[in-house]
Amino acid sequence: MNTKNNNYSLISTIKREWYLLAILLITFIIGIYVYPDLPTNVPSHWNIHGEIDGWSSKTFAVIFYPLLNLILYPLMLIFPKLDPRSDNYSRFAGAYKAIRIFLHLFLAFIYLLTLVIALGYPIKMDIIVRASISILFILIGNYMGKFQHNYFVGIKTPWTLANEQVWRKTHRLAAPLWVGVGTIEFFLSFFQGSWAGYTQFALFMLMAFIPIIYSYFAYRNLNKS
Repeated sequence: MNTKNNNYSLISTIKREWYLLAILLITFIIGIYVYPDLPTNVPSHWNIHGEIDGWSSKTFAVIFYPLLNLILYPLMLIFPKLDPRSDNYSRFAGAYKAIRIFLHLFLAFIYLLTLVIALGYPIKMDIIVRASISILFILIGNYMGKFQHNYFVGIKTPWTLANEQVWRKTHRLAAPLWVGVGTIEFFLSFFQGSWAGYTQFALFMLMAFIPIIYSYFAYRNLNKS
């Protein structure tokens, strides 16, 4: 009975989110449409100076990334059903849906940018990608404080997973941190030079490690009391 209910829930979600699937399919169609005009090798990676330092075949570039995005869609619907804390997802359903949409749109956007650059249009990929990632951090940070205890999304350390109070404290700290760092990184994205890239990387490391360290001390202090 539970399996039938889960299947019905998944189908209902897919029907409600037809617009998102349509966007993902359209990006796929665009890639196939421009395939004949693409060069044999398509840029796939840029270094900190904005220079291309990685390439892939045009067949791989056109098929793999949108296919990955399409496969990710059902997986992100199924994984919460498998989570030992699956009941908690109803308590932050809106936040989880927003994160899924942000991630899918981000991947689709980067894919389309890659195609545009491969077609020879002069676009500052390093600036746009850095700015886009910064916006993604800001958006996720805005919802992070609403994440409930789970094993799939959020800041998963041994201490946040071991205690719900530590989870809540850590995510309440991380939420404004991600928004603040994301905002600073967004403005840094428009500056040229290695210093801007290294500064963004340093800020990213702080954004990643401060919540981890905080969760450890929060857990230790909780056990002391």
